[in-house]
Amino acid sequence: MNNMKRTILSITAAVSALTFSNCANPYGPGANNAQRNTATGAIGGALLGGVIGHQSGRGLEGAAIGAAVGGVGGNQVGKRQDAQRGY
Repeated sequence: MNNMKRTILSITAAVSALTFSNCANPYGPGANNAQRNTATGAIGGALLGGVIGHQSGRGLEGAAIGAAVGGVGGNQVGKRQDAQRGY
């Protein structure tokens, strides 16, 4: 159980760092889709990657990889949405 607590704490720390690393609020009224989707993708990717990584005993690595992949994917989707809307 101690490893599970450490994994959850690591995932929480990684998600918090990613969420608050930008001074601007990605969920604020002035945020565009690229900003919002990058943050959402990184958070979701970190959570999913942490869970999958935990199954193989590498929760922190899974969370980091998941956050990176989710953030990049979310950013690309957001950029496409912004381009379609003319932002």
